[in-house]
Amino acid sequence: SSPCSACVTSMYFRIARYKYYPYQRNTYVIGRQSIIIDFITRYTPNTRFTVPAREMGSILRSEEMMLLQLLLQSDSAYACVRELGELGKVEFKDLNADVSAFQRKFVNELRRCDEMERMLRFFVSELEKTGIPIAPPPLMCPAPDPHIMIDFETQFENNESSIKQLNANQESLKKNLLDLKELKHILDKAQTFFQEGEEVLAEAFVQQQTTAGVVGGAGGGAPAMELRSTDVEAAAAETKFTFLIGVVPTENLLVFTRVLWRVCRGNVFVKHAQIEEPLEDPITGNPVVKSVFILFFQGEQLNARIKKLCDGFRATLYVCPESGPERRQVRDQVGVRIGEVESVLRNTTNVKDVALGKIAQSVEEWQQKVKKIKAIYHAMNMFNLDMGHQSLVAECWCPVRDFQAVQ
Repeated sequence: SSPCSACVTSMYFRIARYKYYPYQRNTYVIGRQSIIIDFITRYTPNTRFTVPAREMGSILRSEEMMLLQLLLQSDSAYACVRELGELGKVEFKDLNADVSAFQRKFVNELRRCDEMERMLRFFVSELEKTGIPIAPPPLMCPAPDPHIMIDFETQFENNESSIKQLNANQESLKKNLLDLKELKHILDKAQTFFQEGEEVLAEAFVQQQTTAGVVGGAGGGAPAMELRSTDVEAAAAETKFTFLIGVVPTENLLVFTRVLWRVCRGNVFVKHAQIEEPLEDPITGNPVVKSVFILFFQGEQLNARIKKLCDGFRATLYVCPESGPERRQVRDQVGVRIGEVESVLRNTTNVKDVALGKIAQSVEEWQQKVKKIKAIYHAMNMFNLDMGHQSLVAECWCPVRDFQAVQ
């Protein structure tokens, strides 16, 4: 059967080994490009040139196939493979099986596609974290032109840098908010800790003075209330106890106190209380239950040991004023700062949601287009390069019944 007269400009025969092969040059217009495709159709000696009628294949008999050789111009090879890919009627043979993947012609283009796919996976993961729904892709999503890759890369890089910057700001704000909330709970618990400490110290001082004969003697000593207000402060100043206060995860509290007791050999007084509300981890976003602790001890050696131990158990130390009025003043300032940080965090989250919402409208379409671009260059890596004619040589299998459609 003769080929389509609208496509074929010339037909002649090339003499090959053992057999004459019908050879034809076809000219197609795809978009704005004029593509020249040379078909070399190979047949066995018993096969006629006429294309047989369509016969349905069965389980025991496969589809009748034919081998085609394509000579493609380098400039129009991408557009040609794109049209054949959309048609879906051919399967290319790898003519560079002995060449490694890193030595083929279009390896740089494939690396660019891999980088774009990585950025698209990052967008999808961020959308899943925030719970923003992804819009479905359009029904018709053709492969774009090669120069569109540059636009995609620029757009993806800008979006990725913007989202990463917003994530960094959000994480920094969450960490700052966590520190402020922990400090607020510490100031609340510290008031109770210091009151209990003063009572214990007062009772110990009263017992010591009673044993020495100062309290309850015959001549009458100072009353207990007077001891607690004046003599207790003097005794506390003489003893010079150092205290450290901080926050530790409740799951590590029991082991922390046991190790602390052994390291300090019992020369430390520990007091702790659990925080009622769970605190959000700024990195994972999971709620974490924590407890406030305060340590009383003496000596610089114990101070250095306890600080190292706190680092090992992920305990965070804070600076807390000793006097009650200073603690109340700091607590009021912390409350104001918490409100400011929460407001900035809400604005940052809204900006991030808007940016991700725009990405969600097109991310599925971008994924399909990048996959098609990558598939085209992967197929072109199977072609041989004809240095003499500056063209690409490809071989593919095609069903006999679809030969006209491939032409």
